[in-house]
Amino acid sequence: MSTSAHAAVPGLGGWDRAQQHAAAQAGLLHVLDDGAFHGERPLSPGQLREAIGALAERVRLPPVETPSTGVSVEGFDAVVVAQLGLADVAAKVHHEAFAAGLNPPRRFGTETVARFLGLRFNHPYPHESLELYPTDPITRAEAAWSLAAIAAFSGWEVQNARTMLGDEFTLPRYGARTRAVFRVAFAKIGMPYVWGGELDRASSALGGQTHGGYDCSGFVWRVFKLTGLSHAIRGRTAAQMAAEIPRSRRLRLADTRAGDLLFFGSGKFWQKATESRVDHVGIALGNGWMINSSSQGVFLAPLDGWRAERFVWARRVL
Repeated sequence: MSTSAHAAVPGLGGWDRAQQHAAAQAGLLHVLDDGAFHGERPLSPGQLREAIGALAERVRLPPVETPSTGVSVEGFDAVVVAQLGLADVAAKVHHEAFAAGLNPPRRFGTETVARFLGLRFNHPYPHESLELYPTDPITRAEAAWSLAAIAAFSGWEVQNARTMLGDEFTLPRYGARTRAVFRVAFAKIGMPYVWGGELDRASSALGGQTHGGYDCSGFVWRVFKLTGLSHAIRGRTAAQMAAEIPRSRRLRLADTRAGDLLFFGSGKFWQKATESRVDHVGIALGNGWMINSSSQGVFLAPLDGWRAERFVWARRVL
């Protein structure tokens, strides 16, 4: 399911009509009494309870408990993750971050799992006013997107999350400086991807952002700025950050360690860093994982598959 589907449809509730239809057809989220879907409206606790009941039948697991009051994005994700049978995986992910001394927010484990499963939609520029923060009430449109994504699963997605996050995800123990960086980074789990974004909030300053959130390099830049290490990175874009070191200091993926900046794109290890060759940056966590801001917002991603294929080089900043 393309993350750009129906992105041009204006309005808070009409951007994902195909997914709304799919969620209704799957019996997961129905139209309301007036015959309209009303994607712009907040998802009610009763509607979530009905959706979880239908999802429970689909996945053949007993229905989990749902909140009795307002449903936020992070609350919705937590319930869905639990109904998919992955609550223990989310707890393990949270424990790893806690044991590493990173003071993760309560939503860390469930948001990591939900975004690993691809349950969030990235509203592309210039529709970023539609983005929701993790603590915002989730709309019926956003819930429909997530439920339609689950209905379209091929059968391997949940087990893959269990294998990658439940069985294989571990974090090393960090030194004080690295731990300080990751405490800031992990606190932003689930913040939306916003093109040009480098703040938690909207900014009215000239050239400021219209919605809080981060693009890939804005996330890296802000994390290091808030930990007093902005002097280590002068550039703002991924290509600028990649170009700040000589070729002799470039690192291959196998030589990286926690806290290194990881650059991705179509470029080659020996080539000059340009905006067309280096288009993404994340922060290495160690043990084959990174934290970055991408299509699922701020989330954790494994350094395998296509990410390893698009890896260009890394640089050490800690």
